[in-house]
Order: sequence, then C-alpha cells, then structure tokens
Amino acid sequence: MTHLLIAGKLHPSGLDLLASSPGVTFDYVEEVSEPSYAGLIDRADALVLRTQPLSAATVGRAGRLKVVSRHGVGYDAVDLAALNARGIGLAIVGDVNSVSVAEHAMMLLLACAKRVRLGDRAVRDPAHWGWRNRLEATELSGRRLLILGYGRIGRHLARMARAFSMEVRAHDPFLMAQGWPAGEVAPVASLAKGLAWADAVSVHVPKADRPILGGEELALLRPGAILINTARGGVVDEAALVGALESGQVGAAGLDVFDAEPPLPDHPLFAFDQVILSPHIAGLTTECAERMAIASVRNALDYLDGRLDPALLVNRDAVSMAGRSFASG
Repeated sequence: MTHLLIAGKLHPSGLDLLASSPGVTFDYVEEVSEPSYAGLIDRADALVLRTQPLSAATVGRAGRLKVVSRHGVGYDAVDLAALNARGIGLAIVGDVNSVSVAEHAMMLLLACAKRVRLGDRAVRDPAHWGWRNRLEATELSGRRLLILGYGRIGRHLARMARAFSMEVRAHDPFLMAQGWPAGEVAPVASLAKGLAWADAVSVHVPKADRPILGGEELALLRPGAILINTARGGVVDEAALVGALESGQVGAAGLDVFDAEPPLPDHPLFAFDQVILSPHIAGLTTECAERMAIASVRNALDYLDGRLDPALLVNRDAVSMAGRSFASG
C-alpha cells in the first residue's frame, strides 16, 4: 500500500482523488503547523504540504518519504537541502494560480487608486462623508504600470491593466537574457529606469537574499506611486515602505504578503488608511483551491509511479543523483 500524509486543509476534490485511487491510504491533518503533522511523517511515502514549514529535523524522521508535493508553487519554508541530501523529490503544482493572483493584484491596484478603504469608511461613518470632496481617488487610465517579474502572473496582469488603458512595461532580467515574449509590453533596461518611469509597480518575483525593493529603490519612484506586492514577504522591505508612505513617496500600497504571517497586531503598516491589506489570499479562490488540491495530490501519485512531469520537479538533479527515475518529457 502507498501511504500519503496530507498536511493542511485540502479541497474536497483532492480528497476525492485520494479516496478513488486504488492501493492508496492517507492521513489528513487540517491544522497548519509543523508539529501537527510531524508525528505522522514516519509512515508516509509522500507528503502533500500546504503552508507549514518542513524542517531538516522533520525530514530526518521520514524514513519512507520519497516526495514532497507542495500545494502551491513556493517552497521558502521547505528545507530543500535536507530533501536533496536524501534524494527526496520536491514537486510544485505549476500554473494553476496565475489568473487568481493576477486578478488579486489588479483588484489591489484599483482599490489603491480609488481609495476604497477611505470611501467605505465615509459611508459607514457619516462624520467622514465629506471625504469625497477631497478628490483623493485617481484614475488608472493613462497611468504607467511597471511589472516586476514577467512570468505567467505578470503577463495576465499586463493584459488586465491594458484593458484599463494603462501603459505597461516590465522588468525581468531572466527573460531579457532568454528572449522577451512577443506582445505589446516592452521591457525596461534596468530596474532603476523602470521605477523612475512608473506610476504604479506590481511585484511578481521570487524571494531572494535581500528585498528587491528597499529604501534606495523606493526613492526612485515618482512621488505618490502605488506599490502592489502579491509575491512573497521579504521581497519589499517593510520598514522602508513605512518610511516611503510617511513621506508620500509611495502614495498607496496593496499588500497580500508580509515578512511575518500573520503580522503582529501593532504592525506599523496598519496605521495607514491608504494601505490595503489581505491575508496571503491572492491564490486562494474557490476555483484555484480545487485546481491546487487535485494537482498536488496528482503530482505525489505521479512521482511515486515514475511519471511526474519533470518541469514540476524542483530538485531534479538531486533526485537523479539519488538514482530515482521519473518521466522524461
């Protein structure tokens, strides 16, 4: 029998796929913490993992584990070196959430431009009704949007923003070297030039060793610019962003991700009425949750059967060195 451990709440369609798979049993733990599932990992051939950390210590307890299948595309909280040392595969779901995330970024962009939070308060509290006469809301039409990271999400967002008559450019050094995709969105030669050009910036890049947007970069923006981050906490320097909001260099911000999640109740970003916040939910639509659940379960089963698409395997080289085989195309 093949045994899976499902760590984190899964859409019922994913559980149905497991239940209908012959020769497969599973443990299901809905709580989102590493200790909640760590005690069960010693009997698992595969782990389907939501947002919980996976440390080297827990990997060390997983005597039967062959693959970790992420319910998503990020793996910041997974100790990849520990998996590599054991030849354990790490799979991601691929393109199942790009439309959801792009829609969320577009929503935050609109909410910031239209000052939705302030408008809502003006209706709920009549003392603020006069806010409407301050004319703080702005139009997106004709404004300049810089997209940082021009993968699937960035391209979906570009299409949406162009429908609002925004002028869109993108910065993606990898694609600049590989070959820029066809279309009407032009690349910017450097991040600095792009930031100086933009009225709004939307971030869609992986987390790196340092924030891609720190104080130095934010200072390059046109005064009053809008900043959107639906990528990862740590991509934008939160302390620098607070300073830029205080000075007016950044006029509004929409954030779905944070350095620490959930943020502490006294987080300084909470003090700004022009900041729109959401709880790391950009990819968590009903439709996307179903796609991710099915894909993450299918990836685990496919890996165990030796037929996983290699494009979905993060550590293909380490797995190959360990002598494991998988699909070749």
